[in-house]
Amino acid sequence: MTCDGPDCEKALENLYLFLDHEIDTASGDEIQAHIEECSECLTEYDLERIVKGLVSRSCSEVAPEPLRDKVLLSIRTVQVRVQQGDQVQISEQLRISERRG
Repeated sequence: MTCDGPDCEKALENLYLFLDHEIDTASGDEIQAHIEECSECLTEYDLERIVKGLVSRSCSEVAPEPLRDKVLLSIRTVQVRVQQGDQVQISEQLRISERRG
């Protein structure tokens, strides 16, 4: 990216907030106006918007049931360790026996 200058720097620093609509209206309006005038920032904006869209579509798939079960079991095991520190050995044994079963 060869874009420089204070307006470019501000626009690019806040690009993700702008893309996610997590920036105040006044700053968003400034960034929008800058992007419309600066071809280099517009290119960067378009690239990030496309990547964000691809990631969003890729993350919409549902994991297979066995994988979901395995992840949920790991989460529960960690929760048991955090909530019941003296129960670590028991939760670890449960996790090992669940893998074999």
